[in-house]
Amino acid sequence: MGQRKRVAERRNTKPAVIGGMIAVVVAGAGFGVYALYDGGAAADDGTRTTSTGADQKAKDVPSGPLSATEVTTTAQAFLTAWQQGKVTAAAAATDDSAAATKLLTGYTKDAHIKDVTLTPGTRTGDKVPFTVKGTVTYKDTGKPLTYDSALTVVRREADGKPLVDWHSSVVHPDLQDGDTLVTGESGTPPIKAVDRDGGELTEDKYPSMGTVLDGLREKYGKTAGGKAGVELRVIRGKSAKSAESSDKTLLELSKGTPGTVKTTLDPALQAAAENQVAKKARSSVVVLRPSTGEILAAANASKGFNVAFQGSLAPGSTMKVITSSLLIEKGLASADKTHPCPKYFTYGGWKFQNDDKFEIKDGTFKASFARSCNTAFISQAPELKNDDLTKQAQQVFGLGLNNWAIGVPSFDGAVPVQSQAQMAASLIGQGAVRMNPLNMASVSATVQAGTFHQPYLVSPSVDNRKLATASRTMSATALSQLRELMSYTAAYGTAAEAMSGVTGNVGAKTGSAEVDGQKKPNGWFTAYRGDLAAAGVVQQGGHGGETAGPIVAALLKAGG
Repeated sequence: MGQRKRVAERRNTKPAVIGGMIAVVVAGAGFGVYALYDGGAAADDGTRTTSTGADQKAKDVPSGPLSATEVTTTAQAFLTAWQQGKVTAAAAATDDSAAATKLLTGYTKDAHIKDVTLTPGTRTGDKVPFTVKGTVTYKDTGKPLTYDSALTVVRREADGKPLVDWHSSVVHPDLQDGDTLVTGESGTPPIKAVDRDGGELTEDKYPSMGTVLDGLREKYGKTAGGKAGVELRVIRGKSAKSAESSDKTLLELSKGTPGTVKTTLDPALQAAAENQVAKKARSSVVVLRPSTGEILAAANASKGFNVAFQGSLAPGSTMKVITSSLLIEKGLASADKTHPCPKYFTYGGWKFQNDDKFEIKDGTFKASFARSCNTAFISQAPELKNDDLTKQAQQVFGLGLNNWAIGVPSFDGAVPVQSQAQMAASLIGQGAVRMNPLNMASVSATVQAGTFHQPYLVSPSVDNRKLATASRTMSATALSQLRELMSYTAAYGTAAEAMSGVTGNVGAKTGSAEVDGQKKPNGWFTAYRGDLAAAGVVQQGGHGGETAGPIVAALLKAGG
């Protein structure tokens, strides 16, 4: 998130030996620090001295892991200088003094935070947590401010000096590099977001609503009829990561008058979604109404970033829904016709295989879809053009055109044109294909409804915005067979266990997406039941049918 600042100051305090440990008490400006060092004494400023002169050799430069003394001393120097208002000294203790100087100066000048007390916690490796207490004062109004943050100490390669690894998040955990803190009359009045029945949506009631409420305020605050108050806010910078987030209120000094923004969320389904993701770490889910595109629920187990709407993850085998529609329309597959599913298939120099290297001899395409046979799809790559899958995703499913307008920031999926092995990998939701639960819920919704309806959280009638459309619908034959494939998978395939007890007009597809550096794949699940469609992901969860599947199925049941 934000940039972190590092500042150091030379200390003259003498260490005292206590029971074989070294205790250092740092005094000044009300800053109380008490740390036990399990290493030897270091120079007062936390650095090691070396010989001087032009003939100093590189081997004299300190290297290797930082000692506990180096970490703690560097952290103390930075925190003490920051607390005492010595911005130059604090910035000098970081590895980016220019960025640190700018943000620390603004902390007082623009954010109007004073009387700051910084209290370090227990060091863990190279990381030192600390608590910040201060007062935010604007004109005649003031309020106390308390929060936790942390810093990490690194060794500068050039001279081996320990420095605070600077990022804006050192100053406040909600800051991303390039962001600023500002206190004043908020340019955007507050909003009161309500569900489809008029009930107020709050983060206390619905923990996943934090980023959504920020986004709603940013888009509708000036037009919803409210009046601005005085607030301490995070103002997002121009970095790519910050551009994905909305400005955020950290402290309200005086209340404004909120305007009301009505959403499409269903209170019962939203509560059920919050309950489901709370049970599974790193999970996210979205529920839609296929006939209209209305978003009925969206929830994330992790806070701070809205994976449900803005995530960009490989969707794994759930992408086979889109690929199947392509293959059927091109006459390369048909539900009940024999279709190859070998153990391996090589294309573009890559050797692809199925989970556990299974094969289906003389099986149908329906059997391959239900069991999620990778090679059944990869084997058709030689018959496809590089842009076929991209066009199918854009023209039929409305994905990857960056034109959705749901009412808050969202990512609309990406299916870039690829070639050779990467094109083949895209057919099974790997390669450069990227989606989130909102996108994949929309895919199931398109299959259920027969046509693409852009998802939305706020009715377009509120601001007369234009919703995205797809340029065509899939053929009647492809639609009929795709529904048959998903229905069969829900009853007899990899989705059967999760969908057990979900009755009526149903269809589903599981997915597992391999991610470099992860021991377990991301588990995906997309499904529909009647006029409900949902999709979920559990990052690093494992197979989708076992992880995301129960979450999605529970919500389809709850929606009745």
